[in-house]
Amino acid sequence: MKKYTEIKDISNLSEMIKEAILLKMEPFEFSELGKHKTLVMLFFNSSLRTRLSTEKAARNLGMHVSILNINDAWNIEFEDGSIMNTGSSEHIKEAAQVISQYADIIAVRAFPTLTDKAKDASEYILNSFIKYATVPIINMESATAHPLQALADAITITELSENHKPKVVLSWAPHPKALPQAVANSFVEMMQKMDVDLTITHPEGYELDNNITKNTPINYNQEEALKNADFVYVKNWSNYKDYGKVLNQDPNWMMTTEKLGKAKFMHCLPVRRNVVVEDAVLDGENSIVIKQANNRTFAAQVVLKNILENL
Repeated sequence: MKKYTEIKDISNLSEMIKEAILLKMEPFEFSELGKHKTLVMLFFNSSLRTRLSTEKAARNLGMHVSILNINDAWNIEFEDGSIMNTGSSEHIKEAAQVISQYADIIAVRAFPTLTDKAKDASEYILNSFIKYATVPIINMESATAHPLQALADAITITELSENHKPKVVLSWAPHPKALPQAVANSFVEMMQKMDVDLTITHPEGYELDNNITKNTPINYNQEEALKNADFVYVKNWSNYKDYGKVLNQDPNWMMTTEKLGKAKFMHCLPVRRNVVVEDAVLDGENSIVIKQANNRTFAAQVVLKNILENL
């Protein structure tokens, strides 16, 4: 593995999941692998699980970790040929090359604008680092994707599945703010690579990018879609067609114990209680969100391990 910016960078998913589960059993087995190596983590946006789990994963492998909140640094310009006479003090061309001298691997977290669809789709921040950095890049959530979260989700479903081909449902939920499609996009892409029966359910008009969903069944009737589900992944995303807009806040789409039935409840966190999901679900025995969050460490660790082995 030379980088991990998209799910396509995984050459053998089943083997990678097995390797992550083994790391979970012996997290310090490869603590010499990252000795004298440095991971630089760059945050253009806030983070809790991604930041802490990726740092822990790197330290489990013996790496040094440097963390920079970009708001605490010089404003970076990403446009080629720009006349930098306003707010930006440093161009990505210099910034990426300089940071590469301080890092063996760079991890980047940069959310979308949710106002400029074309600009977000271009992944201009992530792709600028890929273009100008001289070391491997890891995507800690970008404008359109969250591959580390999706890998943790795949590990979780593999560990806890009781059926050979479990039924997995991705269900939209209401939310007061406009949220990205990144988690939903990557979850769909990851499930398409696994032996699961995947269904997506959301209100009409909330379709994700059809280049991502492809032939995955979409059911606008939530309760019908949830029948006999083994895993239910609940996530809000803002409108993709009317880009970044919140056109539906129907509280009837909130996940309840009645709707969930015997299925295991998944969410990437953070989650708004009694808006996205009722307390009884989150606090119930079918909730696996804490186990899911724990697997964030081992998703990051298996990615770092594979990259370190190819340095």
